[in-house]
Amino acid sequence: AAGPAGMLQPRDTPSRERRELGGLWSFRADLSPGRDAGFAQRWYRRPLRQTGPVIDMPVPASFNDITQDPSLENYIGWVWYEKEVLLPLRWLQGDPAPRVVLRFGSAHYYSIVWVNGVQVVEHEGGHLPFEADISSVVQGSPGTPCRITVALNNTLTPHTLPPGSIQYMADQSRYPKNYFVQNIKFDFFNYAGIHRPVVLYTTPAAYIDDITVTTTSSDSVATVQYQVSVVGSTANSLSLSLRDQEGKVVATGDGPVGELKVLNPNLWWPYLMHENPGYLYSLEVQMQAQVGGVLLEDVYALPVGIRTVHVTSSQFLINGRPFYFHGVNKHEDADIRGKGLDWPLIVKDFNLLRWLGANSFRTSHYPYAEEIMDLCDAYGIVVIDESPGVGIKLPESFGNKSLQHHLAVMEELVRRDKNRPSVVMWSVANEPASELPPAAHYFKTVIAHTKALDPSRPVTFVTDANYALDHGAPYVDVICVNSYFSWYHDPGHLEVIPLQLTAQFENWYKTYQKPIIQSEYGADSVPGLHSDPPMMFTEEYQQAMLREYHSVFDKKRKEYVIGELIWNFADFMTNQGTTRVLGNKKGIFTRQRQPKAAAFVLRDRYWKIANESSCLPPVITSHSLFL
Repeated sequence: AAGPAGMLQPRDTPSRERRELGGLWSFRADLSPGRDAGFAQRWYRRPLRQTGPVIDMPVPASFNDITQDPSLENYIGWVWYEKEVLLPLRWLQGDPAPRVVLRFGSAHYYSIVWVNGVQVVEHEGGHLPFEADISSVVQGSPGTPCRITVALNNTLTPHTLPPGSIQYMADQSRYPKNYFVQNIKFDFFNYAGIHRPVVLYTTPAAYIDDITVTTTSSDSVATVQYQVSVVGSTANSLSLSLRDQEGKVVATGDGPVGELKVLNPNLWWPYLMHENPGYLYSLEVQMQAQVGGVLLEDVYALPVGIRTVHVTSSQFLINGRPFYFHGVNKHEDADIRGKGLDWPLIVKDFNLLRWLGANSFRTSHYPYAEEIMDLCDAYGIVVIDESPGVGIKLPESFGNKSLQHHLAVMEELVRRDKNRPSVVMWSVANEPASELPPAAHYFKTVIAHTKALDPSRPVTFVTDANYALDHGAPYVDVICVNSYFSWYHDPGHLEVIPLQLTAQFENWYKTYQKPIIQSEYGADSVPGLHSDPPMMFTEEYQQAMLREYHSVFDKKRKEYVIGELIWNFADFMTNQGTTRVLGNKKGIFTRQRQPKAAAFVLRDRYWKIANESSCLPPVITSHSLFL
């Protein structure tokens, strides 16, 4: 597992180089009955093509939808990836030679990595980065290709995050020998593969390992508190400069801990709350260190947004002003690529978010790619940053083994995203069985741990439990509730929504006196399916359900409801089932990102809310921005 070291995003700087290893990798699924032939035969010891048949596999991408092979679509077990690369000589020479690091943005779910047959790292969990210093392995053989082998296992157990279970079908009159299925308690397809960029990068032998930044501000002055850790040298000096967007230095400092004062700061504001949202400074950290009589220099630049977050009993304040979440839940999901990172898709999604007038989203139901988070910082899109804690339903998923792993995942998530101004709240789980008695200790512990790691942000989890039975809710800062009145309950009966939704809000508020976000609501609609009066699965029913919910939101947002996040931004793939027609159809956009009728309902609403609460002149309408 990853240690306490930093996990700074690899960047090109005067002292560092990075090289992406995207493109085609060799790929082989281990189809042996025990899925263990690759280990028994030590596939990592030689080129993968010498072990048996290999195919080309794009990275980053999920492997499931790439081929015409049905056994790969739903494959469970170990798959093997391999890439050979030549490293520049300057990476392998020098005294001291640079440090060479191999980093994976994410791989789902359990990874073991070898370089030239030597194991360099093992990591549990998808959706978060891990890395290995491979200098000693590669510097022994300059000029020869460096072979990177990855074994990846997507099996989920009661103690993984998300949890799942493997069920063996023993009845041989009904199932083939050794037949098993992966059971999961979450409603999205368990895509697997190397989902995010793989990079090689260098640092000097002594280097800046981690930076932590927090900010406070008043109208005329802001402070940026910083902490910098250096590894590889005890004799070092640090100097810091904070630059604005024009490149002008606005504050300087030195040493590993301190604070920078910024006069008349440009605050980081959410989209539609300010005419210049997402304002980012650049914190340039320079290190000089003595190593073996040689002076080494390292430089790292971190984007910094100056903003504050504060929660009262009925409001969510950003920079002291009430913020109302009008946004979406998303998925990393698209045709062919599955959960693989794809730039055209990412940019399209942000353009749709801004067209919609959405100011926020939740990373349902796992941390999203750093490349996505970078754009949230830059565009002023507010994020509820959620862990992969989805489908925690079985009593055995609340035991100590599960808890320890959940704590480790929160450490990795906070370490990765702690400096992001767009992240205003952590979510530790989605729809757990929080009515079970062990949920009390479990969530008290996970939330306390997250707050200890990062005291600067509120923490929540997303519930669909009854307000009177939820054992985790006492520990959250904001109540996030999912409900599907007239869909999963009283299906087809839109008329029950006003009563049931009003009761939901009033019961939760009476019990906890904490602000509430409607973190999911929605209805499936098959594009092109129409009926009036509206019937389930038509575009009209999805529109009608949204309008019923919205009329209740409009009453309650005058009091203590601080947000609404539609389920979902776009249609997405799920396991096959009798209620799923090629996936979940609750998107307001199709999986190909085309609007359904509900998208226009939401767009009109979000722009109206933005113009009501905005300090902007009302001329900024949806039309003038996007013509």
